[in-house]
Amino acid sequence: MLPGRIALAQALGDPVRATTAVAELYTTAARLCIKLGEDGMAAVTADRALTAALGGADALTVAEAHRMVSSAWRRQGHFARATDVAVTAAQHLTTDRSTDRTNRLSVQGNLYATAAYTAAKQGDRHTAQALIAEAEATAGQLGGDALLRGTVFGPSQVLLHRVSVSYLLGDAGQAIEHARRIDPAALPTAERRARYWIDVARAFDQWGKPNRCYRALLAAEQAAPQEVRRGSVQSMAATLLRHDRVLPGVRAFAQRAGAVA
Repeated sequence: MLPGRIALAQALGDPVRATTAVAELYTTAARLCIKLGEDGMAAVTADRALTAALGGADALTVAEAHRMVSSAWRRQGHFARATDVAVTAAQHLTTDRSTDRTNRLSVQGNLYATAAYTAAKQGDRHTAQALIAEAEATAGQLGGDALLRGTVFGPSQVLLHRVSVSYLLGDAGQAIEHARRIDPAALPTAERRARYWIDVARAFDQWGKPNRCYRALLAAEQAAPQEVRRGSVQSMAATLLRHDRVLPGVRAFAQRAGAVA
């Protein structure tokens, strides 16, 4: 339905409203492309989101579009550029007083968390830790998690990113310690609950604990079945097939995830 919605938004009479609506829809499209692993289309939709956002008057829409551009660069392996895009966008929001403070902090915190993840992906431990600390400080100003402007941010979201950052840096045990501080049932969306379990599975996979990895993947599937059909989960599922004698149902799970025919 997104192409039709974008066309309707472009037809709005008010140019500022139109560009903001188009930007938000292209941002949604970019997120979808990232979920589907369509990296080329993610780059195109993120660029269109930013182009439209820059024609409007909403600083937060511009910032969120920059986050999508950052994610697109990261998925193409341009980690330094991706980190810089997210950090610069977050810093620009520091002096912005045209938007609601809570919304501003939420978007800014997500930018820092995204940048921390990217730095960890590059193996830059110092930058990753510094940026996740910035995200944590921003979450502290909010006080709690909230679903704002289509994204979730708050203390538990920072912990989720700490799990990701830790396993990307090779600290599987630390990742699990962070995960134990999160109540997955309290996470505000099914997608976030699934992400939690997938990150736990990645950490246990890295740690060489296939049984716990499998249990975490089953929990992710229960939270949001669509999420286990992503490439990263398929890779883990394929690896777990080596333990099919001691992991009941793992072959059926691998088939549901799309890891095997």
